[in-house]
Amino acid sequence: MNPVRVLVVDDSLTMRGLISAALKSDPEIEVVGTAADPIEARAAIKALNPDVITLDVEMPNMNGLEFLEKIMRLRPMPVVMVSTLTAAGTDVTLAALEIGAVDAVAKPAVASVDAFHDLIGKVKTAARSRVRARGDTPAAAVAPSTYRPDPNHILAIGSSTGGVEALLTVLSGFPANCPATIITQHMPATFTASFAARLDRVCAPTVTEAVDGAPLKTGHIYLAPGGATHFEIASGMSPRCRLVASDPVNGHRPSVDVMFESVVRLKRPMTGVILTGMGKDGAKGLLAMREAGGRTLGQDEATCVVYGMPKAAFELGAVERQLPLHRLSPAILELCADPAARSVA
Repeated sequence: MNPVRVLVVDDSLTMRGLISAALKSDPEIEVVGTAADPIEARAAIKALNPDVITLDVEMPNMNGLEFLEKIMRLRPMPVVMVSTLTAAGTDVTLAALEIGAVDAVAKPAVASVDAFHDLIGKVKTAARSRVRARGDTPAAAVAPSTYRPDPNHILAIGSSTGGVEALLTVLSGFPANCPATIITQHMPATFTASFAARLDRVCAPTVTEAVDGAPLKTGHIYLAPGGATHFEIASGMSPRCRLVASDPVNGHRPSVDVMFESVVRLKRPMTGVILTGMGKDGAKGLLAMREAGGRTLGQDEATCVVYGMPKAAFELGAVERQLPLHRLSPAILELCADPAARSVA
C-alpha cells in the first residue's frame, strides 16, 4: 500500500518541524512538503498533489479558514486542522469542521513530537475520507409548524469524524419542539462546549452541553461533554442526564455504545441514529435499541465523510434504514412524532 502523502502548512518553523517529525515516525505516512503560508501552500498543492493537508489556523497573508474555504470550493481534499486551545482558536476550528475539514488536533502547550501522536491516526483517517465540494450537501427540510413530538420519545444520535457538518445538517431541520435528543459526538473536551453553543445559535431547539442530573425535555438537545466521562440517561420517573467517569469503550470516552445502551434501559419509545465516523462505536448499542423495539436509522455511504460507524452498524443488522444526510431530519421526526399526529409513511 502506498504511503499517505502529506503537506504540512504552518507559519511556525518549529511547528512544521514537530508535525513533520511526528508524521514521519509512521512508515505509512510520507511528508512530501511543508509551507509557511497559504500562498506557498497553494503552489505546493499544485506541484505535489498531496493526499492530505495539515493546516494551521492563524497564518500571515490569509488565515487558515479563508484558505480552507478556497480549497473546499476549488479543489476539495482532506484537511486536518491544527489549532490553538484558545477560545478564538476553538471557534475557528469548529467553523473549519463545518466548512469541510475532516478533523482537528490541538497544538500542545509544551511543544514536542509526542504531543502530535493523535495526528497520525487522524491523517490516516482523513486519507480514507470522502470529501465533497462545499455546497454539495442539500439542506435538510424544515419541519412544519404543526409538528408534534411524542413527549415520551427519546432520540439518541451518535457520530464521529465528519459529525460536525452532519449534525448541523440534521439538527437544522428540527423544529423548536423537537423530541428530547441526546448526542455523543467524538470530540476533544476543549471543543464540546463551543460546539453546543454553535448548534444552539443556528438551530431552533435549545442545545446545551449535557450536565449531570439535567432532566430530559422536549425541545432540548444535550451534547455529551468530551474527555472525562461517558454520557448516559438515568432511568426513573423522569429521565435525566448522567455523566459517568469510567474507562473508555471502543477506544472512546464518551462512547456512543454506552449512550445507546442506557436508552434501552429506559423502556420508553426510542429512536437511534448513527452518523458518519471511523470505527464501530455505536453498532452494538444501536442493535440493542432495535432488538428492544426501537427504530433505527443510519447515514448512507454516499454522504458519509467516513463510512465506518454506519457501516459497522448496518452489517450487524442494527440499522433499519440507511438514508442520505439531507433526508434524515424528516425521517427522524416522523419516527419520533406523537402517534396521534403521525402521518402515514
